[in-house]
Amino acid sequence: MVITMYKKWFFVFIGPSVVGVAVFVLLPFADVVKRSFMTVMSQEFTGLDNYRRVFDNQAFALAVRNTVRFTATAIPLLVLVGLIIALVLSKINDTRVIKSLYLFPMAMPTATVVIVWRMFFYRQDFDSLVAGYIWKNLGYTLVLWLAGIAAIPNELVEAARVDGAGWFRCLIYVKLPCLKGSFYTIVVLSFLNSFKIYREAYLVAGSYPKEEIYLLQHIFNNWYVNLELDKLSAATVLVGAFLFVFILVLNRLWNV
Repeated sequence: MVITMYKKWFFVFIGPSVVGVAVFVLLPFADVVKRSFMTVMSQEFTGLDNYRRVFDNQAFALAVRNTVRFTATAIPLLVLVGLIIALVLSKINDTRVIKSLYLFPMAMPTATVVIVWRMFFYRQDFDSLVAGYIWKNLGYTLVLWLAGIAAIPNELVEAARVDGAGWFRCLIYVKLPCLKGSFYTIVVLSFLNSFKIYREAYLVAGSYPKEEIYLLQHIFNNWYVNLELDKLSAATVLVGAFLFVFILVLNRLWNV
């Protein structure tokens, strides 16, 4: 009886969210999948022609390479720098003022961030893009790392020290295993946020920047402006499938 009552309230609370996701996410994406197999104007079925055109597009290949290179460079740096700073800040008792400072970049409008970039980087290249991404996203990374560090039981650390483990061994064999959940969350969020770097790159260099910072979002925007919705739909399905598989594989690795 009690279980049945809990199930009823579960569906009452979760129902609106499920309906919202279905209407505003799943159904539109299903329409995108359908359009990826059709022409733009006549809506004729073309099979895999749109996908072949995407794979044969040199701009798409360039954007994929640059995006993979950016995520493979920026995310490890962000995670590592955030962990190092969080380990230092975890030794400080009162970090309220410090938290306000390192969360400040997240509250700044993107246009303001671009102005800051131009003040410090006269060359708008790949390195400045990575530096700006780390500066912009370091705040939430620190929050997540600090939350994970604070949740580590002191008894585990003290027991390791009693057994003769130094600071480095405590970090490797005690703290890092306990931070596995925080690590997974940070990597997923950082990966998704890396696709938002387009705003800064677009404001700095426009729709056609230098080749080294020409990202997937640039070609998506250009296809949308040119109403090449068939190629845009096909590329969107490919990227969505890749993100889905990436998160599944990452989740599988974390559960091993």
